[in-house]
Amino acid sequence: MRLVRGTPYVKLLKPGMHIKRWLALQVIGVAILGLGIAYVLREAYLSYRFPGAFYYLTLQFIPRYWRGALFIVLAFACLGVGLWRWSMALLAPYQSEESGSLVDRLHAYRFPTKGPRIAAIGGGTGLSNLLRGLKEVSPHLTAIVTVADDGGSSGRLRRDFGVLPPGDVRNCIAALSDTEPLLRSLFQYRFSEGSDLEGHSFGNLFIVAMSAVTGSFEEAIRATSRVLATSGQIVPSTLADVTLSAITKDGDRIYGESTIGHSEKPIREVFIEPPDAAAHPDAIAAILDADLIVFGPGSLYTSILPNLLVRGIQEAIKRSPALKIYVANVATQHGETDHFSVSDHIRALENHVGRHLFDLVIANSNVQDDLPADWHSAPVALRPDEERDPRIVEMDVISEENRYKHDHTKLAHAILQLYHSTRETRVEEFGSPVLVD
Repeated sequence: MRLVRGTPYVKLLKPGMHIKRWLALQVIGVAILGLGIAYVLREAYLSYRFPGAFYYLTLQFIPRYWRGALFIVLAFACLGVGLWRWSMALLAPYQSEESGSLVDRLHAYRFPTKGPRIAAIGGGTGLSNLLRGLKEVSPHLTAIVTVADDGGSSGRLRRDFGVLPPGDVRNCIAALSDTEPLLRSLFQYRFSEGSDLEGHSFGNLFIVAMSAVTGSFEEAIRATSRVLATSGQIVPSTLADVTLSAITKDGDRIYGESTIGHSEKPIREVFIEPPDAAAHPDAIAAILDADLIVFGPGSLYTSILPNLLVRGIQEAIKRSPALKIYVANVATQHGETDHFSVSDHIRALENHVGRHLFDLVIANSNVQDDLPADWHSAPVALRPDEERDPRIVEMDVISEENRYKHDHTKLAHAILQLYHSTRETRVEEFGSPVLVD
């Protein structure tokens, strides 16, 4: 029997699998084998004269009934210990040192009710990296994903087939997937040759094909999520065909999400067209039902803000009683946030959506100037006069292997730590900020 991560425990033991009958068949097989060995030994004992020591080795000084009872007890003891150790060896990878007893672990696996309801808002690799950590701390997870991408494989498929860009959705599905690593690798595979296929990822093509089969992009997301056994829900922020544009500080207009990141001039404002694009109802429901809402990390202007500019998203966030946390990037992004500090990120968000949209800000405390020179990026840190900002919490959330990215495990545990530490002291009124000294 093999445990598949993400499969409810009850499915592993459902009657259709007939586990008990096959176990009984093994016991019968062992009994028949023992009976056969007994017949062979009896014939050997009658036809061959053994040394006198065998009288004691075969326990002939004990009556046969007691001898048989002793062998039966020893047999059951061996079977019990063997079955227990076999089960423990199979389940060992799914138990941690602090996971408690085996019964408690299996109960938690069958009924995964613990953990806050989390709505994660963003896009790009930042959101997918966050989801990898959050799925380990809560099973109640909804990813609200931007659909403004118009470059690369997603942009080509969007123009050719009239679908929403699948790239960010694909990354989120892969991040939340509990299926075999080979299938995840296949889903993320990108073709490197072929005039029509070059640059496309298999997952993007799969989602577009599923859209045609199911009749809609949102049904394609649900079906693909089932195929890859995701542990959460993935929802586009809107089903409208939106275009992201920007205005630089010099007043120049830039059209298209893929061109904004290459701007040589600082960005003053971004906006979506049509401006009245309505939010997906499931996104609104997830926000209103959440215990915890997380913005970012990710590209400030092209991953986070496009979601917040969708009509209905801001209103739902303000009405939600959830704790709202913004995760500041650990490094600046060339073309978007050059020379930005933590407060610059916050100010840019507030200029677009107003103040008090989020309660806390997580800023990386493990800052070192060792980013690759060719990234043209710098660590995002607090300036000296910003260190006492009451809404900013500094925590070590950086990856030691890739210091321009978050460590998904560190970040998830930091978010959960803040959630639990503020749970008892938060203000009851919706939208009121939580101040941390």
